[in-house]
Amino acid sequence: MSICRLSLIAAMSVAAAASLLAHPRPATTPGCVGLAPAACVTQSLTAMGGRQRLEDIHSVRLDVVSHTLLMEQSYRQAPFITSYARDKTTLDLAGLRLRSETHSIWPESDLNEAESDCTLIATPTAGVRRGAQGDSPCSLADLDRTRERLALGPLRALLTALASPDLRYAPAEVLRETEHTVVAFTWNGVPVRLVLNPFNHLPDAVETSAHFNDFWYHWGEVKQRVYWDNWRYVRGVSYPSNEIIERDGAIWRSSQALDVTFNVALAGPDFDMDATAAQRSAAAKGWERPFDAGKSVQLAAGIDLYRGSWNTTLVHQSDGVVILETPVSANFTRGIFEEAARKYPGERITAVLLTSDSWPHVGGIRFDVGEGLPIYALDLNLPLLERLLAASPAAAGGEEHDRPRPANWRVVAKKEVVGSGANRMELYPLRGASTERQYMVYFPEHRLLYASDTLVMNENHTLYDPQLMHEVRQAVEREHLAVDTVYAMHEGPTPWRDVIALLDTNACITDCTHASG
Repeated sequence: MSICRLSLIAAMSVAAAASLLAHPRPATTPGCVGLAPAACVTQSLTAMGGRQRLEDIHSVRLDVVSHTLLMEQSYRQAPFITSYARDKTTLDLAGLRLRSETHSIWPESDLNEAESDCTLIATPTAGVRRGAQGDSPCSLADLDRTRERLALGPLRALLTALASPDLRYAPAEVLRETEHTVVAFTWNGVPVRLVLNPFNHLPDAVETSAHFNDFWYHWGEVKQRVYWDNWRYVRGVSYPSNEIIERDGAIWRSSQALDVTFNVALAGPDFDMDATAAQRSAAAKGWERPFDAGKSVQLAAGIDLYRGSWNTTLVHQSDGVVILETPVSANFTRGIFEEAARKYPGERITAVLLTSDSWPHVGGIRFDVGEGLPIYALDLNLPLLERLLAASPAAAGGEEHDRPRPANWRVVAKKEVVGSGANRMELYPLRGASTERQYMVYFPEHRLLYASDTLVMNENHTLYDPQLMHEVRQAVEREHLAVDTVYAMHEGPTPWRDVIALLDTNACITDCTHASG
């Protein structure tokens, strides 16, 4: 082939590419060919039972059984341990209210104490959780979920799309080996995509990209996809009784409606809320709560514990200050750094210790990395921490550290010593079945032990999940440590002998019962 011929083909290719850029091909719309986006959505409404019939559903009552994969709570990561729930939920679609009575079975509870009951009552802007002690403010995550269920649930998603001024087609995608039409729109500032089946025209999935206020908060902007399946014909409406939630590509939760009732009678008192508690829910700061230096305890000279829902410790050494745990968020962590500067003016912060990869433990990691500090992290935790740092930089509170430099890791795979002198620390991986992703911090000069996230005392002065402290005891004995006092992420200083006595009592309850039998 001549050079001229090749040049001509190349020129034609460039021209074709330029034409394609100037006139991009329209998104393929299987099942909606020739239809405007609104007409395509209307076709889906018809497949579900018709627009008018769905608009005439003012309320729905659901009896739902569900399970959740506890990605944020599983001691050893995947495969994850699972929690279970049975919900009786009433959605007031006309009045924008929700009431959900939940019976939960929580796998990490103490034996014979796994079951609990709670009621959530909420609107899109305020809500409460009702327990035996009355109403308390619900979380921002509860409000997120309430808004989502009222506007993007199966009975309202298509109607919400149809009312959106920016409804449009997005590129088609393959779902379950079938190319689907996708319509996109914006709801409350959140980008939404509805995936529509080309054959039966029912919505097979709804997808959002948002910053969630539950444990996914630390991952920045998260893509959530809710799959709808197991369709049931209920009073002229096709309703998906199965709902599977996927976040960032990982299956998280699955629920199955055992009963579905439309247009139930609503009792006004069922949605009553304590006004003060509801108001506090709307004003909550969520994970961007400020650090509170008010509840401090001196464990030894230069070792100060700051108590709260998540504890942190400042350790003063000869060359500066070490921060033991920067939990919750960048905003919270910034307050810890400011307290260190206030308490020890002119002293530099030399290192940060993160003893676990549990989600609130590492909420300040972006801030830590942005400060360029050495970060002591367990070897097993590095893959998860690296993924967290690589996630969307839109994590709230990151501000100047939204684009952190590479992390300055100090990998804890065996005993490590941090600092010198009276407040030197020794780090030891725990390596237990429930604690393998945590390390403990020992202050040899003070016979003081920080046990990461293992020690919690119940109200009746028994150990929550004795297995955790059993594994700490094994590690203490393995490393030949002399301990007088122990404390942890959620517990203040406790005599070690008291913990050992509780472990021995717990062992006797089991073993002695067997022996007497």
